Amino acid sequence: MRLIVSLLVAVSLYSCGETATATSSTLQSSATTSLENAEAPDIRITLRNAEELNGALLIGQFMDQQFKVDSAVVAGNTLTFSRAEPYQYGHYYAYLPSGSGVQLLIGEDQTFSISGDMTDFNATVQVEGSEDNRLLYEAMAYEAGLQPRFEAIGNERATASPGTPEYEDIARRRGELVLERISYLGKLFEEAPNSLFTAFKRAGQNPPLNEFTLPSGAADEQRQVADFRYHFWDGVNFNDPRLLRTPVIKNKLTRYIKELTPQNADSINVAADRLLAKTNYRGKFYEFFANWITLQYEPGKSTVMDAEAIHVHMIQNYFTRERAVWSDSMTVYGLQQRAETMAHSLVGQQAPDITVPGLDGTGKRLYDLKKPFIAVFMFNPECEHCIEQSPKLTAAYQRHKDLLDVYAIALDTEPAKWKAFVDAYDFGAFTNVFDPTNRSIFKTFYVDNTPELYLLDAERKIVSKNIKVDQLSEAIELAQSR
Repeated sequence: MRLIVSLLVAVSLYSCGETATATSSTLQSSATTSLENAEAPDIRITLRNAEELNGALLIGQFMDQQFKVDSAVVAGNTLTFSRAEPYQYGHYYAYLPSGSGVQLLIGEDQTFSISGDMTDFNATVQVEGSEDNRLLYEAMAYEAGLQPRFEAIGNERATASPGTPEYEDIARRRGELVLERISYLGKLFEEAPNSLFTAFKRAGQNPPLNEFTLPSGAADEQRQVADFRYHFWDGVNFNDPRLLRTPVIKNKLTRYIKELTPQNADSINVAADRLLAKTNYRGKFYEFFANWITLQYEPGKSTVMDAEAIHVHMIQNYFTRERAVWSDSMTVYGLQQRAETMAHSLVGQQAPDITVPGLDGTGKRLYDLKKPFIAVFMFNPECEHCIEQSPKLTAAYQRHKDLLDVYAIALDTEPAKWKAFVDAYDFGAFTNVFDPTNRSIFKTFYVDNTPELYLLDAERKIVSKNIKVDQLSEAIELAQSR
């Protein structure tokens, strides 16, 4: 049963229009770039040896959403995208009925042509009238030629033993190849330092993978990853809104948070803080990052242990009236209230000590239970999942009754239904409580959905939460091993 309706934090974000208007009240504007110097678009794409062309779409991107921008006029094997107002600057695909597509960078120069043979488009492509696209396809051709050389070195390295002269020679040659690529791209960047191509391509580069060693002489991989993560955003200009209309920012954000950062609350919070500090806590990059990270770890949507700690951290630090300037004050207030409620019951914290009326009408204090572990089980007698989990909880209690007490809290029900449920599912050995007013448990244990299960240790700290009854034994064993 859903007990609390989530306030949208904002990244229900974007509609399917060119302006990518937000659908949530918390994000009401879009990243725009001045189009004063942009040409009225007349983009022609000629595709030799293509399947029958009976249409094509111009697909754009805004933050993490793709959407239709325009439709092509088709004449023979040529697609034309043309209209009175300029397109927003960014990265686009001319998407063909066959499912293939042609990449485009659209900046100030919006009158240009691209042609090529679809049997090997990147090798035959020709660009006229667009420096951005000329440089884009030059870079793609160069990197395509470089890839077999990297693969050959990778295959050699896989069979060599670290520390041997052969291995060191392979590492040297790979390093030279990396430097060759950096030098080549650097020359392209110098040709057009302020171009969309340069901003886009530079933002997508990875930092160098520096080598670190432990005192023993072994590779310090942990420090290497930390250094890579620290420098991961070095090539991104956070003052360039054009980048938000390319895939590079969303791809980097996903990799940074989900792959390069250990998936625990403390690490994710630190990574988020470092990233958001780079935005100076303002602008469209800030809005996107804050919204995206917060929603990734919304309670009930993430498998990370205590994702609520991330959600609370993000809201309390970044969705304030001073920083969430895109949002109305009532929405910010609601988010802050919800975060405050969650903040009382995070993993590692001392569990709230509550006293709630029991079956006999007298208050039953949580901390009066004496066994080393307490399972706090919150349920609704008419909730299907609660009905499913309750026999499993009774069985788990029987396996661990020397170690475990159960404090079962009924929610949003009536006394008769509560008492009938206790009898029907053999909850007699538990401490059963119910407060029709909810005053006893207000702002204590956060409940997103029922059933909700918390595990407290001997010191009455929360060691697990949002777990299934099937995970209770494992949670107890893990807590005992610490």
